[in-house]
Amino acid sequence: MAAKNNAINKPVPVSADLEEIVGKGPMPRGEVTAKVWEYIKKHDLQAADDKRMIEPDDKLGKVIGTEKISMFKMTAAVSKHLG
Repeated sequence: MAAKNNAINKPVPVSADLEEIVGKGPMPRGEVTAKVWEYIKKHDLQAADDKRMIEPDDKLGKVIGTEKISMFKMTAAVSKHLG
């Protein structure tokens, strides 16, 4: 069994732009990812023709950029907002 203190469970600082989406940091990376997905689903930001593509609104655009982005690249973009 993996240790509880691995990188995904360690709370990390969250940028101000990302806090607008996920709430006040610091928080574990896994929780950040889950909250970003909650936001995407709540605001219907997945492309209709390909659910793997995210179409950011203004708030999410501050974190991942304003262009349509694949969910795989989105995770890397979000990680730039973690300390």
